Amino acid sequence: MARKELSHVGEDFVVSEAHLEPSAAPAPPAGPGVEECWMDVAGGRMRYLRAGSGPALILVHGLLGYSFSWRFTMPALAPYATVYAPDMLGAGFSDRAPRIDYSMRATAQRLLQLIEKLGISSFDLVGTSHGGAVAMMAAAQCLSGSTRLQLRRLVLVAPVNPYSAHGRRLAPFFASPFGAALFRFSTARMPFLFRYAHRRLYADRDNIPAGALEGYMAPLAIPGLLEHALSIVRTWTSDLLELEATLPKLAQVPTLFMWGRKDPAVYASSAAPLSRHFLNSRTVIFEGIGHLPYEECPKEFDRALIDFLMEKKLPA
Repeated sequence: MARKELSHVGEDFVVSEAHLEPSAAPAPPAGPGVEECWMDVAGGRMRYLRAGSGPALILVHGLLGYSFSWRFTMPALAPYATVYAPDMLGAGFSDRAPRIDYSMRATAQRLLQLIEKLGISSFDLVGTSHGGAVAMMAAAQCLSGSTRLQLRRLVLVAPVNPYSAHGRRLAPFFASPFGAALFRFSTARMPFLFRYAHRRLYADRDNIPAGALEGYMAPLAIPGLLEHALSIVRTWTSDLLELEATLPKLAQVPTLFMWGRKDPAVYASSAAPLSRHFLNSRTVIFEGIGHLPYEECPKEFDRALIDFLMEKKLPA
C-alpha cells in the first residue's frame, strides 16, 4: 500500500505522495477503504489510518497496541464517521522517540496536536486500556480551554483507571530497576512470553482472530517498542494520581463505558466507581469477554458504539 501524506484545510483533503524510508518490518495491510497516512507531530513521524466520511472519530490504542487494534472497528464505523486511528509516538510503526515525555498528560497533548493538524474542530474520542486514560486526559484538556478543539462524546473501553488494583500493583514493579531489567531480559530471550501475554487478554482463546498475534508482534521488529512500554510504566503511579484528580472535571461529558466481564487486565469491577464521576454516562458489559471486546466480539462492540454515536443526546 502506498503511504500518503495528507494536508487538511477544514474538512477538505489534499493528497500527495510522501517519500519515506521503509520501516524495519511491513505493517499489516490496512484493509479496503483504509488509507495509511503520516504526519509530523511533536518532533516525530506519526503514522495513522483514515477511513470513511462524516464527523471525526478518533480511536486511541492501548499499551503495546497500535492502529491494528481497530481493524474491525474502522470498516464498521466508516459509513458513519471519518475515522482516524493513530499509532502514537513510540508505538506501532510511528517513530520511536525515547527522550520525550510519555506521561498520560503529555501523550494526550500530542494526540490533540495531531487532531489540530488534521484540521478537525470537533470530534468523538474512543480510547482503550492505557489509551482510555489518555483519552480522559485529552478530554480534560479540551474542557480547560487550552485548545480550541471541541469534544462531543467520549467512549472508554476498559480504560486504565485508579480503581483497578491489578495495574496499580504491576506497573510500579516493572517501573523499578529490577522489574525493568527482568522485563528486558525475559522479553529478549523468551519471546513466547509475548504470545502468552497476548492470549491472556482474551476470555475465550477460540475467539482470538486469525493473524492477531502476528499483527501485534510486527512492530517488535522496530527497535524501541519495549523501551517505550517501560517509559510509560515509569510514570504510571503519578499518572493515576493526576487522573483521579482530573475525573471531576469530566462530569458533564457524554460518555460510554465498554468492558468485558472477564477482563484480566483492567477489572470490570472498576467500572462502577469510575462511572460515578460521569453524570451523563452509560456502561455496556460484554459477558464472557476479556480485555479486547473490539476483537473478541467485534459485531456486538461495533453495534453498541454506533448506537451511542448516532444518538442526538444521552439521557441525563
